[in-house]
Amino acid sequence: MQLTDKVIILTGASSGIGAAAARLFAARGAKLVLGARRGDRLEALAAEIKAAGGQAVSVAGDVADDAHAEALVAAALATYGRLDGAFNNAGMVGDMGPLPQMEPGNWHRVLAVNLTSAFHLARHQIPAMLANGGKGAIVFTSTFVGHGVGLPGMAAYAASKAGLIGLTQVLAAEHGAAGLRVNALLPGGTLTEMAPSDAGALSWIAGLHALKRIAAPEEIAAAAAFLLSDDASFVTGSAMFADGGNAICKA
Repeated sequence: MQLTDKVIILTGASSGIGAAAARLFAARGAKLVLGARRGDRLEALAAEIKAAGGQAVSVAGDVADDAHAEALVAAALATYGRLDGAFNNAGMVGDMGPLPQMEPGNWHRVLAVNLTSAFHLARHQIPAMLANGGKGAIVFTSTFVGHGVGLPGMAAYAASKAGLIGLTQVLAAEHGAAGLRVNALLPGGTLTEMAPSDAGALSWIAGLHALKRIAAPEEIAAAAAFLLSDDASFVTGSAMFADGGNAICKA
């Protein structure tokens, strides 16, 4: 599961799973391009990684913006000369509630951040990886919500994240012959800034999992590291659960 010298783009890197992945990937030898909206956090994280002997550059921007997706790839090529992988992890939950009461703006923003961003990112990442001999891997962060579990009030989130699984399968089929691997990672409940702060809600979420607990971000980061590594050389087109048994335990 080493990532030595692999050039990897990582979106949503300023907190949660993304920040944990950045630290883990750097510790395993990856050369990173970090993306997120909060530039101050990104710069601090890049400085932390470099102080520990790793390599990282930061590119602040909105993941829903095609120009940001292009800038991330440009930074990888300008800094390291190639692109080997991407952990397209940025996402949002959006406003929760029954669909008839949902504002159209919320629906469109959630899909833009969670799904359309994946189109922008892949559109720029894939040519760079193909130019590198097709030796590349892309991982999208999806979720168990909308893939086996329907949680009330999360229609936009579920639709956007389920869409990532379909996109993953098509991209894997389109580019597998060239050597490019594409997978979706489906975390369970994870202790990030997106998780509820209420202890009762966290306990309810924990109960949805066979392990009866919520993941640490580092546990999800480790699963992403596997999918990006050569240890996963025959894994593509998958929707891989890292969900603490959520998919098999609904009560």
